[in-house]
Amino acid sequence: MTDGLTRDSYLGGRLSILQPATGYRAGVDPVLLAAACPARPSDSVLELGCGVGTASLCLATRVPGVQITAVERQPEMAELARRNATESGVPMCVVTADLSKLPSDLRQQSFAHVIANPPYFLRESSSPSSHAAREMAMGEQTPLADWLSVATRRLASKGWLTLIHRPDRLADILGGLGGLGSIQVQPLVARVGRDANLVVVRARKGGRAALRLHAPIVLHEGVRHVVDGDDYAPDISAVLRAAAALPGFGESPK
Repeated sequence: MTDGLTRDSYLGGRLSILQPATGYRAGVDPVLLAAACPARPSDSVLELGCGVGTASLCLATRVPGVQITAVERQPEMAELARRNATESGVPMCVVTADLSKLPSDLRQQSFAHVIANPPYFLRESSSPSSHAAREMAMGEQTPLADWLSVATRRLASKGWLTLIHRPDRLADILGGLGGLGSIQVQPLVARVGRDANLVVVRARKGGRAALRLHAPIVLHEGVRHVVDGDDYAPDISAVLRAAAALPGFGESPK
């Protein structure tokens, strides 16, 4: 750890990420988001709210050759994302901006994919973090509807939006996907017999396929944690350790 930062390995050591030692720290959610994006080499990708760049860099590791632009409003996080991209050898363009006030040149661009891991918590029904950077990452300040609206506008025709969020916001997400179709919802369940604690949603600009609710993916083996260390299911371990696509959902759609 140097200068209040830690260096953390992702994807079985394929990727090294610098992030703050305190406050918001990326866990598995951005890795799962990257694994669910159906990008192919040379596709253009926009990430909204990239933090230190974990999701974008995981995607670039899994799909070499993607062309990534990332937006982050916290200058110190945006600078870390640039540093992480440089050290990883990924030519990622990081724009320091609020997603609701994108620079004019970015507003003229369209992308084959938009990915996002919006803040999870409405502060009218939860307590804010005392750490400013963590609060900006976890507490919803820019309305979720704005995230969805910006993502939709930046998608090219037939482009895909992929986002990860909590199930209790699913109604808001589905209600904000105007102009997008071919919606797919992938529940993520911590263990067998439990309710979903995350959902990945994918939708296509101009898509016309019926909404598809996938069978839940169970992240951990067993009904409870009984041993030291992680107990991820084999398919999820492959996502987290070997840069695999999210099973049953990450493959490029036809």
